[in-house]
Amino acid sequence: MNEAAREALIDQYEDGYWAITAALEGITGAELEAREAPGEWSPREIVHHLADSEMTAAIRLRLLIAQDAPTLLGYDQEAFVDRLFPERPLEPSLAAFAAARTATAPILRRLSEEQWRRAGTHSESGPYTVEDWLGIYGGHAHDHADQIRRARATAVG
Repeated sequence: MNEAAREALIDQYEDGYWAITAALEGITGAELEAREAPGEWSPREIVHHLADSEMTAAIRLRLLIAQDAPTLLGYDQEAFVDRLFPERPLEPSLAAFAAARTATAPILRRLSEEQWRRAGTHSESGPYTVEDWLGIYGGHAHDHADQIRRARATAVG
C-alpha cells in the first residue's frame, strides 16, 4: 500500500465516528431495532459491535507496533452482540467507539515505513500487518453506517 492510499484510509478512519452519528441522526425506536434481513444486526447492535470492535482494534494496533511478532486473538463478535446485553444504552458504546478512534488516529499519522510493515499473527486469519489492520478498520465504520441506513429503511411505523 502506498502513502497516498494509507492517507486516504486514515482520513476515512478518522471520519468513521461522524459517519455513524450521521446514520443514526433522528433515529426512532422502531428504526433502532429494525433489521435489514433476518439474522442481521439492528442499528442498536451495530453500535455496540463498533464499541467492542474498535476497543479490540485499538489494542491490536498497539500490540503490532510495540511488541515483536504478537499473537492477536480473534473473538466471537456474534457472542459479544448476543451476550453483552444488547438492550443497554447506546451512548456509552458511542463514546467508547469515539474514544478508541480519537486515541488511535494520532498514532496512525506518526508511523514510519518500517512500522507500517510490522506484523504479527492473527489467531483466525494468520499473518497480519499494520497495513492489514488499516485496510480492515479504515472503512469498517462506513460499512456499518451503510448497514444502519439499510436497516432503518425496513422499519415499520
